[in-house]
Amino acid sequence: MGLVNWGRTGRANAGPGFRSMASSIAILMAGAAAIALSVPAAKAQQAAQPATGQQADQKNKADEKAAAEGTLLDKILVISRTGETAIQSLASASHVDREQLERRMATTPNEMLLGVPGVAVQADARRVSSSINIRGLQDFGRVAVIVDGARQNFQRSDHGTQSTFYVDPELIKSVDVIRGPVANTYGSGAIGGVVFFDTKDAEDFLKPEETWAGSITGRYESNGKGWTTSASGAYRFNENWDALGNIVYRDYGDYKNGGGDTVAGTGFDVLSGLLKTTIRPSENSELKLGWVGSSDGWTETSSGVPANDVDLKSNTFTARYNITDDAKSWLDLHINASYNKTVLDLTTLVPQNRFDPGTGLPVVLPAGSLSILDVGTTGIDIWNTSRFETAGVAHELTYGGDWVGDDVETGGTAGGDSFYTPSGKRNVSGGYIQDKLTWEWLEVITGLRYDNYSLKDSGHETSGDRLSPRITVGVSPFERAALTGLQFYGTYAEGYRSPSLTEMLISGNHPAGVTFPFLPNPDLKPETGKTVEFGVNYKQNDILEAGDALRLKAAYFNNNVEDYIDGVTLSAFDPTSGCPFGPGIPICFQYQNFAKAKINGFELESVYDAGWGYGGLSASIINGHTISYEGERADLASIPSSQVTAQLGLRFLEDKLTVGGEVQYNGKPKGNPVAKDYTLVNAFASYQATDNLKVDFRADNLFDVKYTNPLNGSTTAVLYEPGITLKLAATMRFGG
Repeated sequence: MGLVNWGRTGRANAGPGFRSMASSIAILMAGAAAIALSVPAAKAQQAAQPATGQQADQKNKADEKAAAEGTLLDKILVISRTGETAIQSLASASHVDREQLERRMATTPNEMLLGVPGVAVQADARRVSSSINIRGLQDFGRVAVIVDGARQNFQRSDHGTQSTFYVDPELIKSVDVIRGPVANTYGSGAIGGVVFFDTKDAEDFLKPEETWAGSITGRYESNGKGWTTSASGAYRFNENWDALGNIVYRDYGDYKNGGGDTVAGTGFDVLSGLLKTTIRPSENSELKLGWVGSSDGWTETSSGVPANDVDLKSNTFTARYNITDDAKSWLDLHINASYNKTVLDLTTLVPQNRFDPGTGLPVVLPAGSLSILDVGTTGIDIWNTSRFETAGVAHELTYGGDWVGDDVETGGTAGGDSFYTPSGKRNVSGGYIQDKLTWEWLEVITGLRYDNYSLKDSGHETSGDRLSPRITVGVSPFERAALTGLQFYGTYAEGYRSPSLTEMLISGNHPAGVTFPFLPNPDLKPETGKTVEFGVNYKQNDILEAGDALRLKAAYFNNNVEDYIDGVTLSAFDPTSGCPFGPGIPICFQYQNFAKAKINGFELESVYDAGWGYGGLSASIINGHTISYEGERADLASIPSSQVTAQLGLRFLEDKLTVGGEVQYNGKPKGNPVAKDYTLVNAFASYQATDNLKVDFRADNLFDVKYTNPLNGSTTAVLYEPGITLKLAATMRFGG
């Protein structure tokens, strides 16, 4: 089924965006082939000549990276196209590593991203389907969510969040976040930023002397009386080929909020899995093939009464290839291909009042009626980085292109939920070039991206394109020992997001008691994000004692999103609104452009690690509003809480025992009718009892605070988050 649908979204039916992308890819591949053919000659020349300063830096890069592995901000960014760490990045970038993920014992993506500045996660009552918000921007591709290189573009029209993704935290080894449109080398539309989830590899699981290994984890959670069971197995066929499999099952009941009340519809059971193999055809090449999938089932409630039975299946297939020359000088080529398919089947449990999508007349949707949402996303991403030196200036020149095609098919019983998510096809593509120049204390990054999109259904078709620039300047002006790690930077960057199928084509009438029409808007303009950012990076070792380290990143940003798209309510009494008098109340809902959305804020991320313990502090303050073309100002509903998160951990017994806690203050966003200030306190402990047994404990919301995520303020009812939750897990590992 998946292969058939992949074919339908392939080249034969693709629009001009894909054909232009195919031409760009062909040119890039030809260039890569020419570079590859020139490698032997280049190697011979390098053997006869002394290495330049840039080439010597490349040879020492591995040693430098290994020396930097001791702290949270020094882990290499998987998402980086130039092989840098977060502290080296002239952008607001964060890395969450495997140790942090294990410490958080995450059940949901929200828990994986705890304390990452500028990032919030919105989820429904079940918490498994999630939408990521970066700097007040979310939904419809404003934040590119990527799993092993595959874009996650599933969307369902509903109250609250619109765009969701499904990935089990147990399968993830690291998360990288880049905030703002500086991330436009990672795909079209990401005016808010990019979140990259990298799944586990066999080489992370196997010890150097092992051929095979396995592990079993069991975890119990007190709130909802939930169980998680995870089993992993890895095998090394030879030094150039290994494989990993992981299966996870979660079974949770309804949780209780901080007031002690059971929240109906919050239970779920989900089965997830991962298969991944890595093949190294040569010393300088690597191929990763992977599958990540989940099968989920739950019951949706309405006014506390079961209304729909939901079955969801999500499958992501990826292939990632990388080849370099010996020094990673001219050839560092990456080719990624992916396909993600998410199918949601919704069966009504009780009769429901709806409207026939063809006639617009009221109908009763009988119990047992089926709605189907089928979203397939195909992606191709190719880039190369060339490193060289001219007149004493080191260059990292990155150039490439990408294409993503969405194929949305909805259907089922007339009047069902699926008819509020339009069917259609969307193709977005782009090409870019970026040069990072380094000269002593000065770094300059210049980039230019071209975006193209086409969108169509049976009755509409639209397209557009744009060039988006970026320039970043970083300086490290100090030579004194205590200040050598201090770096300042400033950035101006633009990004471009095309309208989604739903924003442009949604139609029909709102179901049930509150009845009004949805109006399509085929004249929507794309959004353009224009961001100015000023930041500071600070990196210093051996501050208070030998071997300790401090890492700090801070930034102020100002983002103007021109032609911002948001839903508006129109009055049928206004003759200029285009809203007709229909059944129900005299209003209409339509997605429209605003002149701009203005968002600004401050972010801080820091950690001090002394081996025997560590402390971290992160913070984000975000404000935002929209401005209409008539100059009217309104609060932006997608602005998350301002946050301050403090973390402290202590290590004992030769680092076998780690204990610590987290405190997070959340400040009410302006103009949010349901949000309040609240503070959460968490505690954790981890004990590596033997080489093969590990025990973890965690207490979330230790003081049982009753609170709600302000991003859920647009839903029909206030949703309170879980109260105190105790987690206890044990992991047994074996291998040989």
